This record gives sequence, structure tokens and C-alpha cells, in this order.
Amino acid sequence: MKDLTGRVAVVTGAASGIGRAIAERCADAGMAVVLADVEDVSLQQTVADLQNRGAEAAGLCVDVREPADLEALAALAVDRFGGVHLLCNNAGVDTGGPFDQIPEASWRWVMDVNFFGVVNGCQAFLPALRAAGEGHIVNTGSMAAVNAGMRTMAPYIASKFAVLGFTENLAVELAATDPQIGVSALLPGGVKTRMTDSERNRPAGVELSEDPVRAEVVAGIRSATDRDGLEPLDVADLVLDAVRERRFYVLTHREAALDAVSQRLAWMTEDRQPLPRVLR
Repeated sequence: MKDLTGRVAVVTGAASGIGRAIAERCADAGMAVVLADVEDVSLQQTVADLQNRGAEAAGLCVDVREPADLEALAALAVDRFGGVHLLCNNAGVDTGGPFDQIPEASWRWVMDVNFFGVVNGCQAFLPALRAAGEGHIVNTGSMAAVNAGMRTMAPYIASKFAVLGFTENLAVELAATDPQIGVSALLPGGVKTRMTDSERNRPAGVELSEDPVRAEVVAGIRSATDRDGLEPLDVADLVLDAVRERRFYVLTHREAALDAVSQRLAWMTEDRQPLPRVLR
């Protein structure tokens, strides 16, 4: 899809951060945009902001853990704009702590949003993408999928490994069955978003860790991101370029990603385990 004008995009996690930036860039490219997020007030404000800029936009409060919510989102996109050409499964959350202190509810929440939210989105929208005759899926993973080893982050890292593995497999499968549908994996590093505050949306039963190491890790991520992180709109530009060029990997920090893969290869071939990552 080199020309996105007149196409329809759907973005989850679209009320802030990377999701909002992708929605804005899609609108700038002449696409109609359907936005989804669990934070309804912020979502409706984002929809209004896009509409005030002249974009065709609609929104629906969605919990990506619920397949029925994503099916309703797909129905809204088709009913309102006639189809779907681009799906960006972007919603994500994080919580954690020392591995032996992370309760099951925390694991379930992170995996259900970060991984099953992507699976649910692909299942709900694949019929519409097929019906459109062309399309593209962008699943948001993380640099954590290739650069693990940060203390207290086990649920997040596991979920992003799962997203990358699923997305790679989906790309291979659709290349055989639906070659008109492209697939990309977005692996962002530090980006100026509210990810370190995602626990604000945690459901009942997911408790915040009081471990000092966890607090130090989150503070380090927040500090490094505030200092060196990319702007979300710059990431959105990379995403749309990948869609137009039908590229699989979208790397916001290419050299760091390749270095992380090299360290993993050294671990495999020379048994050189990487040191834990520390951000300050």
C-alpha cells in the first residue's frame, strides 16, 4: 500500500503515545482512522482533535483482552468507513517486580493485554483485511523482545517475546495464504510515552510492587526515556514508511537492536551471558 490516501486505519492504544501518533500520521496521509483505547475520556478527546484537523475519525472504548470488544471495533470500522486496510495492534501495559513476588493476576493482565490483545485484534480484523483485497498489520512489540535481562520486568519481556514470535509466524503464514496482506513488527526502544505509568489502568486484583529494585528500574526507564527517548511522531513516521515499503521489522533504535541480537548469538555460540541491563 504505497498510497494510503482513502484507506482506513484502525489503531488500538490510540489515546496517547505511539498509538495517538500513528493515528495522527495516518490522518495526515489521508486515511480515515478508527481509534480504540481503554481510557474513554482521552480517547474521545483524541478523536475530537483529529476531527478538528479535518480528519475522518471515529473511536470506541475497547478492552483488547476481550475478543467481543475487538469484533465490535471491526464492525464499527466497516460500517462507518466501508472497510479496513491497516491494523495497528498497539495497546500495551507493564507491571512487575522480583520474579518470585509477581502474583498470577499481574502476569495475566500483562499477557492478556500485550499478547492476547494482539492475537484478538488479528483474529477480529483478518476477515475485513481479506475483504479489502489488500492490507497491512502492524503489531507493537518492544526492544525487550531482543534485549532482555532487566530485573523486575519478566511479565513485560515475556509478553513482548510472545508478540514477536507470533508476528513472525503470522507473516510467514500470510505470505503463503494471503500475500496481499503485509505484516510488520514494531520494536520500539525508548520513546516518550506514558508506558511507565501504565499501571494507572490496572484492573482490580493487580497490586503495585513495593520492592525498591522495581522502583529503581521504573525510575531508570523514566529518566532515560525523558532524556534520550524518541518523539512518538518520529516512531509513527517509521511505521508508515514500513507499511508503504512492506518491511517486516520496524526498529526505532537499529544499532542497539542489532547489538542485542549479536549478544544473544554470542550467548548461543560462546555461552557468554549478557549482563543485566541498567538504565539511569
